[in-house]
Amino acid sequence: MSVPRATRGTPLHAGAWWVWALGLATAASRTTNPLLLGLLVGVAGYVVAVRRTDAPWARSYGAFVKLGLVVLGIRLVFAFVLGSPIPGTHTLVTLPELPLPDWAKGVRIGGRVTAEGMLFALYDGGKLAALLICVGAANALANPARLLKSLPGALYEAGVAVVVAMTFAPNLVADVQRLRAARRLRGRPDRGAKALLQVGVPVLEGALERSVALAAAMDARGYGRTAQVPPAVRRLTSVLTLGGLLGVCAGTYGLLGDAGGGYGLPLLAAGLAAALAGLWLGGRRSVRTRYRPEPWGARAWWVAGSGVAVAALMIAANGYAPDALHPPAVPLTAPVLPLWPALSVLVGLVPAVAAPAPGPGAAPARAGDPAPGGRPARRLGARRGPDPDPLTKEHAR
Repeated sequence: MSVPRATRGTPLHAGAWWVWALGLATAASRTTNPLLLGLLVGVAGYVVAVRRTDAPWARSYGAFVKLGLVVLGIRLVFAFVLGSPIPGTHTLVTLPELPLPDWAKGVRIGGRVTAEGMLFALYDGGKLAALLICVGAANALANPARLLKSLPGALYEAGVAVVVAMTFAPNLVADVQRLRAARRLRGRPDRGAKALLQVGVPVLEGALERSVALAAAMDARGYGRTAQVPPAVRRLTSVLTLGGLLGVCAGTYGLLGDAGGGYGLPLLAAGLAAALAGLWLGGRRSVRTRYRPEPWGARAWWVAGSGVAVAALMIAANGYAPDALHPPAVPLTAPVLPLWPALSVLVGLVPAVAAPAPGPGAAPARAGDPAPGGRPARRLGARRGPDPDPLTKEHAR
C-alpha cells in the first residue's frame, strides 16, 4: 500500500486515531507484564514519531510520557513508604514504623520494604503509565477540530466541552515551550523553579485570552441553538441514550473483567445499538450544518481496525496465557515475553504504513486555514483582527 502525503484531500479521520489508541490502552489494561507494556509504549511512540504533524497539539506526547513516568514514580514511592499488600520474604530495607491508632488497622507508615512488594508496585504503576501514554498518542495524532466536526449533532454541545478540555494540555505545553524559547533568546534562564514561576503568569494569561476568544467565536456562530422537538421524541431519545450508555459501560466492564466475558459482548452490542438510535433521534434538534464533512475511508478502517485487533487479541490471550500476561510477584520471577501476545501487539504498527505521511506543504495556505506554525494564514492586504479559534472556525452555522 503506497502511503500518500497528508493533504486536505487525503485526511485521516480523527476518530480512527482515537479508536486505535483506545485499542492499545485496552490491551495495556489486560496485562501487567512489563515487557508487553514496554512493547505497547514502543509501538505507540513509533507511530507518533512517523505520523504526527508539526501542529501545536502534536507536541503534547512528550508531556504525557513524562506524566506516565511521574505516575510510576509516585506508585513506587507510596509502596516504599506505605508498604504493599503483597507479602514478601526478601527484605530490602526496614524503615522506622510510625505507630497508628486502632481505627487505622491495615494502614502502616514505614516498616519492612520487600522486593516482592516493590515489584508488584512496578507492575501496577507500569500499567497505568502505559494507559496514559496511549491516550497521549491519540492527543498528538488526532486533530481536535476535525474530531469535533465528526460528532453527532446530539453530542455537539458536550463535544465542544470535551474538545476544549482535550486541547488544554497541548496548548499549555505549546505556550510553555514558546515562552522558554523567548527567555533563552533574551539570555535568561529557562530551567529551575524560579524560571517556572516566571513563565506561569504569561501561560495563565494566554489561557484566559484563548478562553475569551473561544467564547466570542461560539457566540458569534449562534452556539446552542436548538430546533423544536416533540416531548415524546425527547423522552424516547433520553431513554435510548441513557440506557445505551449504561449498556456500553456494563458491557465494557464485562469484557475488561476476568469473569464477564460471557455477557460482556452481547450487552455491549445492545448498548451500542440503543445509544446510536438515541443519538440519531437527538440529532434532529441540532440545526447546525457540516462544512466539508470528514470522510471515513479505507485507511481509517485500517488504522481503527489495527487498534481493535490488538485489544481483541490481548483479551483472547488472557485465556491461553494468563501467567505470561500477569507474572507473579511472589515468588520473585523474571517476566518473559510471550510470543503470540507480542506479535499481536505489533499489529498496532499498521498506522505507520496505512496512515497518510505528514509533510511540508501538505495543505495550501488560504485565508482562515492554519499555517504550519499554528496561526491562520491571511490574504495580502487583509486587515488584521482577532484570530478565529481553531475549534470553531470550521463550523459555520
